[in-house]
Amino acid sequence: MDCKQCPRQCGADRTAKTGFCGETETMRIARAAPHMWEEPCISGKNGSGTVFFSGCGLRCVYCQNYRVAESEIGEKVTGEQLLRIFFELRDQGVHNINLVTASHFTSQLVPVLEQAKAHGLGIPLLWNSSGYELPDTLKLLDGLIDIYLPDFKYIRSDTAARYSHAPDYPDIAKAALAEMFRQRGAQRFGADGMMQSGVQVRHLVLPGHAQEARQVLYYLHCTYGERIGVSVMRQYTPMPQVQDDPLLSRRVTEQEYHSVLRYAELIGMEHLLTQTGEAADESFIPEFGGKFS
Repeated sequence: MDCKQCPRQCGADRTAKTGFCGETETMRIARAAPHMWEEPCISGKNGSGTVFFSGCGLRCVYCQNYRVAESEIGEKVTGEQLLRIFFELRDQGVHNINLVTASHFTSQLVPVLEQAKAHGLGIPLLWNSSGYELPDTLKLLDGLIDIYLPDFKYIRSDTAARYSHAPDYPDIAKAALAEMFRQRGAQRFGADGMMQSGVQVRHLVLPGHAQEARQVLYYLHCTYGERIGVSVMRQYTPMPQVQDDPLLSRRVTEQEYHSVLRYAELIGMEHLLTQTGEAADESFIPEFGGKFS
């Protein structure tokens, strides 16, 4: 069947070959483990149960997990194996099951998520994505995903074209976010402060793009107000593949990052999550590889 579940619309028969995402229809994962470096309301004290899926439908040139995004690493898993991983992570005490860059496996994941709910997983299921997703595909997840954690990378088509070869990213991300919000509505937290339901949007400030970051925040605040959470991230880490780029080869400066935070305060964003100190560190890049249950 021709695959058209992501905005690339590559039409590949993934039963026989890989799509733009670099993957066939068989699910592969590169890592499954508790992760302590998500937002405090997601990682908490015990970590978020992250499952990193191999491949990606966006493939940003600066991706810190590029070996995973480009399908260089990963182990095949069946739905039964993946379900077992979810419960093993839950039994380790994680606060949620965090599906990272899983959009190109959406149709394969739906029955797994249904079984997880039916068998009493008992912790939130979280969809951690690039934001480059089709609303019709996201509708397959309605009632299954508790927390959406999308990026909102760009609001300018030229930036999206330059860094992700996706000039349609701004319009796609706006529509995807609207569908996520339609499904989950305003954020809801437990008595322990952990997020139970809703949408938390991430924006990674890129070197030389503080103005665009301010434009992203303006759009999010004007559209959703305080009904969604917003994380302004400064953890951009220059990777080997962008060492020749005059902007991407350096880190975000203190001045750039704080200009974005000052603007957020100016427009009245009250519940912004920010990163302090030297956040651009390899501790934010998980180790990948290994066998899975």
